[in-house]
Amino acid sequence: MKKSIFGTLLQLESVFLLITGAVSLFHNEKDWWVFMACAALSFVIGGITLSIGKWKARHASEDQSKYFSRADSFMVVTLTWVLFSLIGMIPYMMLAGMSIEDAMFEAMSGFTTTGASVISDIDGLSHGLKFWRCITQWMGGLGIVVFTFALVPTCEMRNNKIFSAETSGIGMDKLSPKIATTARRLMMIYLVLTIVCALFYYAGPMNAFDAICHSFTTTATGGFSTRTASIAYYNSPYIEYVAAVFMFLSSLNFGMFYYAIIRRWDIIRSNEELNAFVKIVLTAVVVFVLLFNFASHASESLHTLPMGLEEQFRSALFHVTSIISSTGYAAMKFDYVSWGDVYLIPTIMLMIIGSCAGSTAGGIKVVRFVVALKAIRNEFIKQLHPRAVLSVSLGGRVAEELVFDDVTTGASQDIKQATKMEKAMVTKYGMSEKLGTITFGSGQEEVFLGRDFTQSKNYSEETASLIDEETKKIVDTGYNRAKQILTDNVDKLHAVAGVLLEKEKIEAEEFEEIFG
Repeated sequence: MKKSIFGTLLQLESVFLLITGAVSLFHNEKDWWVFMACAALSFVIGGITLSIGKWKARHASEDQSKYFSRADSFMVVTLTWVLFSLIGMIPYMMLAGMSIEDAMFEAMSGFTTTGASVISDIDGLSHGLKFWRCITQWMGGLGIVVFTFALVPTCEMRNNKIFSAETSGIGMDKLSPKIATTARRLMMIYLVLTIVCALFYYAGPMNAFDAICHSFTTTATGGFSTRTASIAYYNSPYIEYVAAVFMFLSSLNFGMFYYAIIRRWDIIRSNEELNAFVKIVLTAVVVFVLLFNFASHASESLHTLPMGLEEQFRSALFHVTSIISSTGYAAMKFDYVSWGDVYLIPTIMLMIIGSCAGSTAGGIKVVRFVVALKAIRNEFIKQLHPRAVLSVSLGGRVAEELVFDDVTTGASQDIKQATKMEKAMVTKYGMSEKLGTITFGSGQEEVFLGRDFTQSKNYSEETASLIDEETKKIVDTGYNRAKQILTDNVDKLHAVAGVLLEKEKIEAEEFEEIFG
């Protein structure tokens, strides 16, 4: 099956090579045949690989032909970049006279949207090679595998593990139960965003060719340009604003665009990652504007600084969106190395944080920082208010008694976790009046009351009984507190249950609205 997947992907690459050859032919360049030859090579190798894969699938058992592990999925995505780069580097070698290692570097940088380049004179490249550089980033931006899911109707690789491997990120939601439908919706959002971006670029000083190429690398947040000076070549505030806006939009989870189309504004407003990302960008813009005005600068770097509020705001906005999205475009006032060391710290922080999961941008992703901060906050709450956490843990058991007037096994995990916590409060944290601030036990992590006699202990049987007694007292206190809270708010409990039955999850805003 893996061979048939690679065959399908290589044939897809041949389509984009054909498009590049047509662009070269349109500009009356003699190198069009290089792209056509590479397209033929990619198509033939893909066809052979596809045939071998289908033949092996027919002779394999049903489980062997259908089973696809997560390791297989990551292998497919990684090797796809390698295979695409091996074919994609040929035009660089034949048309730019690059060595094998430089050509491979340039091709891999394109498909992975890294944006690093070994080409010093981009202006001197042919239209065909410029277009190929940019379209490789466009393919890699959304994900080569996602392209295949969306464009190949009979593709055998519609596997959730492969999709997850290509669109990795905590916040990458499926937009449909079917992977192919999700891929097509993402593809359509990506295509529309690219077309709109190209139109805005074309409305400024860019010609049609440059507008299309830059729209590819802007929405892919890759940063390749048709000009050596990048965006600074155009010396246009309008182009800088357009680039900044579309770098920002391309840094958002593409699922948010889908929810905007179907008018699910409640989901967009309650998306924590989106809210955090917007706040980070706005804060960073303000920080850079303040640095432009109040930081100390060397006299030789003053000519690189933006002057006037509008230019400072534009430069800050462009700098922040270019860095946080990992695009790396350069503008007229974009020399943060000359600006001074004080600019490097926020710049590097933006690089590390990155943008939203489910976008084309790079970085660790904002959602991971949101989750990490929540985990840290929750840990502090547990340490500072363990009895409050205990009441929450026992809420499931209490709710069953209030609603069903019975007890099921559903709350067993809550009770197990609560018991473990209460035992630690007595034996580790010294939260018992009778036992005092003393730690008991040696390497014990038992969950239930009583002891495991295979483990060592540094207390007597009398102390052990006292530990059980104190633990039960804390359990009863937490249980009674949880029961009192839910009894006083039983109507709200039913309201929350109604929302969960209807939508399977409840947003923080809805929960707060119910509880006033």
